Amino acid sequence: MKRLYIGGLGHTVSEKDLKVRFGKFGDVSDVEITTRKDENGAPLKTFGYININITDAEYKRCMYSILNKFTWKSGTLLIQLTKEGFLHR
Repeated sequence: MKRLYIGGLGHTVSEKDLKVRFGKFGDVSDVEITTRKDENGAPLKTFGYININITDAEYKRCMYSILNKFTWKSGTLLIQLTKEGFLHR
């Protein structure tokens, strides 16, 4: 099981969208999306975390060839393995 940080999400991306997109690489068990807003309530930054049961080969394919830096739903994805302190959130 790996926990991935997904940055650069478009503001309209849903948990279901992430589950479907990343479900092609492994079994997604949990999705969280956070949108930071400015003082007027306009979205500034949207990012998420997913827990995914993924093989090392599929992880590398996802990270280095298919989705990382990919433009999707008005955002450019940035995928990183979550830092150790965030693994069990």
